[in-house]
Amino acid sequence: MTIDLKQPELEALIRLRMQTGRYASVEEALLEALRTAPLPAKAGELPAPSGRTGADLIAAMQACPYPDFEFEKTRSAMPVRDVTL
Repeated sequence: MTIDLKQPELEALIRLRMQTGRYASVEEALLEALRTAPLPAKAGELPAPSGRTGADLIAAMQACPYPDFEFEKTRSAMPVRDVTL
């Protein structure tokens, strides 16, 4: 089977992942992508839970290629208008 990629950035992304050792082949990258992609829900059906946890999020953030980047939570007050009832 031959698959034509229309977006050059997709090919570049796959090549980058292969160079870093994440995937050994294009087939391995496609297989993981398809296995982890959610299936479309049927009409009126709730999507199945992903099974991912906060630990998965932390692991993904720690695997960031920019380890010096810090995430900071910022809070700002929402604008409030006076209302006359």
